[in-house]
Amino acid sequence: MIAAGARGYITAAAVNLVMSAQEQPAALAATLGATLAVPDGQPLVWALHALGHSQATRVYGPDLMAKFCERAARDGTPIYLYGGRGPAERELLERRLRERFAGLRIAGGSSPPFRTLTAAENDREIELINSSGAAVVWVGTGQPRQEQWMHEMRSRLAPPLLVGVGAAFDFHAGLVSQAPPWMQRNGLEWVYRLSHEPRRLWRRYARYNPLFVAGFARQYARHLRAQRSETAKRHA
Repeated sequence: MIAAGARGYITAAAVNLVMSAQEQPAALAATLGATLAVPDGQPLVWALHALGHSQATRVYGPDLMAKFCERAARDGTPIYLYGGRGPAERELLERRLRERFAGLRIAGGSSPPFRTLTAAENDREIELINSSGAAVVWVGTGQPRQEQWMHEMRSRLAPPLLVGVGAAFDFHAGLVSQAPPWMQRNGLEWVYRLSHEPRRLWRRYARYNPLFVAGFARQYARHLRAQRSETAKRHA
């Protein structure tokens, strides 16, 4: 997309985004409007496997960002950082990325307030991004907020690619520790994150985790019925 000068956006989807899209029309439109939606959460990978997509693998947002920054440092692709907890935290992220990926070109960055921006504020953010010369904008404002922003602003932004990676900013800045690999593999990352940020995350997990399990159970039952129907037709 960058080489072709196309315009699109990518989301590393977690259970939170999937369930938000079930309840919020704007989140649904933003998710379906993505050029590419990859399964960030291990439960989504398991669900895909159960539905017949045996080759599906997890595309972890922080790893996606790290791998791209490694490549961008080699080929000189400029990036922009949009989001983070605040200017100080974003500046820390910039320092950490430059230390880790020598030669990485960070064309600019901004940390908007965690609320709906005014038209004037949006205009300013768009001007900052468009004038930066960045080819990729990494967006870390949380799901589904970042997806809705990418969906709404895509036509006004010059960089070819926008990528929503949620908490990757906090992880790469060292503000929040990542779950051990064994917890990630076993779908327990939410337990780790909840234990470290209970006040911020408990409502999300208490609401959406049970709804996801129930919603997937219904989808899987429909999948099995469709399979049985197809098998019956082949043997008729």
